[in-house]
Amino acid sequence: MLRTRVIPCLLLKNRGLVKTISFADPKYVGDPINAVRIFNEMEVDELILLDIEASKKGTPPDFELIQDIISEAFMPIAYGGGIRRAEEAQRLVSLGVEKVVVNSAILRNRGLVHEISEKLGASSTVVAVDVKKDWLGRYRVYDTLAGKTTDKDPLAYIREAISGGAGEIFVNDVAREGTGKGYDIDLIRTLAPEISVPLIACGGAGIPEHFRKAADAGASAVAAGSMFVYMGRHRAVMINYPPQRTLEGIFKNG
Repeated sequence: MLRTRVIPCLLLKNRGLVKTISFADPKYVGDPINAVRIFNEMEVDELILLDIEASKKGTPPDFELIQDIISEAFMPIAYGGGIRRAEEAQRLVSLGVEKVVVNSAILRNRGLVHEISEKLGASSTVVAVDVKKDWLGRYRVYDTLAGKTTDKDPLAYIREAISGGAGEIFVNDVAREGTGKGYDIDLIRTLAPEISVPLIACGGAGIPEHFRKAADAGASAVAAGSMFVYMGRHRAVMINYPPQRTLEGIFKNG
């Protein structure tokens, strides 16, 4: 068992699998069910699925698609996108989703975290926080629906989410997402020691060594997208995942 979880993070749009760079220009990269089947064969321990279109359109999760994906998955899946009510989160869990991920909705309804955690428990409640530096170079919570940074300090925002019942925090660096330049280590070092629940770092992974650096900075888990859907410098679409022994070696040498 790895001391740090390494989690593929897949983006959904219009029932297809897409990949973005800095939250923009989504490109179709395949069928999500086929991708899950391949990850099954690679013995991936955990997946995160995020529907990047549902919240923007104001539509609920695509329960039919999610059920189809869950029926093919051999690993636990966390799902986010379009969740605006605790009842929707509860329905997802009834379909087999292990954890629900909420993001944009809690910027508009701070009580939603508590409502979901009350129904599902903290261990099934993940709060996703998109972070981007403002024009003064300060880390701020990024509002994906509005397409701009807010005045919210990420650490204060995360602490409030934990107080509300979040059992895990997923932090995505907007500027680095999809770039392969590595995680923002300063951001992880700022947040991880100050919070009481596991932190999943996302945004920027390009090589396996980036995982170790994020873990050394305090991340409990690392998530990546491009690394697991592209291969090579020409970014050919190919679902992939490092062998367990490769990951074990990386963390062992850290």
